[in-house]
Amino acid sequence: MKKLLVFALVVVMMFSFAASGMAAEKEYNISVILKTTASEYWGYVVAGAQAYGKDHPNVHVQVKGATSETAYDEQQNMIETDMNNADIDGYVIAPLQADMVANMISGQKKPIVAVDTNIEAPEVLSFVGTGNESAGALGGAAAAKLAKERGWKDIFCIEIAGVQGDSTNEARMAGYAKGVESEGGKFLFNEIQYANAEANQAVACMEAIMQNHPEGIAIICANNDDMAMAAARAAAGNAAYKNTVFLGFDGIQSACNSILAGEETMSVCQEGYSMGYNSVDAVVRALNGEKLEKFIDAGASVVGPDTAQARLEQLQGYLK
Repeated sequence: MKKLLVFALVVVMMFSFAASGMAAEKEYNISVILKTTASEYWGYVVAGAQAYGKDHPNVHVQVKGATSETAYDEQQNMIETDMNNADIDGYVIAPLQADMVANMISGQKKPIVAVDTNIEAPEVLSFVGTGNESAGALGGAAAAKLAKERGWKDIFCIEIAGVQGDSTNEARMAGYAKGVESEGGKFLFNEIQYANAEANQAVACMEAIMQNHPEGIAIICANNDDMAMAAARAAAGNAAYKNTVFLGFDGIQSACNSILAGEETMSVCQEGYSMGYNSVDAVVRALNGEKLEKFIDAGASVVGPDTAQARLEQLQGYLK
């Protein structure tokens, strides 16, 4: 009798292990729709999402994005197409227009995770990204401290911003202002320049700032590194801006090289690679029945001349 009981338990355990193994290897198709794939930062998000698929052969990751951060219709068409694709099991979305996307995904039963920018909708199970306001505050405070060290008496800050009304842009702006003002500086809200997150527009914005402030400005902060680098290059020949702190956001390779070359001064680093990887992982965990955290914080830090080389090597490792 005991032998029969032991045999029965062994059989049950074998079936249990086999079943769990089958569940772990279930095939999933995950759609990742980003704001764009046409920048270095978004390239890290792409690399992270694709790396998850390489590490988990049963998970097939399809990554796409709009041609620019103002190509709203293009992204909406991607979302609409994939929402109606029966072969897709779950979605990662970085919305260009979060309110519009919230309407588009209404009623969707398959798991959805927002990345980089949150979507306020019950269908969204989790948001993977940076606490943009707290990260911006970290950068604003560091920039104000450095501006003091560089001899600026009036710690004024002007932002070259991204897309007006974008929630990520607004959160970073609020953070920059909070950080600068925590160190006794002043954020000039009435002089914000919107450049739609594009470097060529940032050059025009910087030229306007120099015309309006021939005496120089202590801090120029930007919503991304591409704009901060463009602004620094535009001001390179202006002696009044020799000691200006040019603060960017993303901490990408080109920013590290720019910092090492003495152009952009510092950058708030967010972890795009981890965002891509962890957002796909979150969708898979939801498909496997796990309850997700509402916010998965990828963290942030500030990179400057002393740490730019180490950051550069870290980023290069992500893309190997």
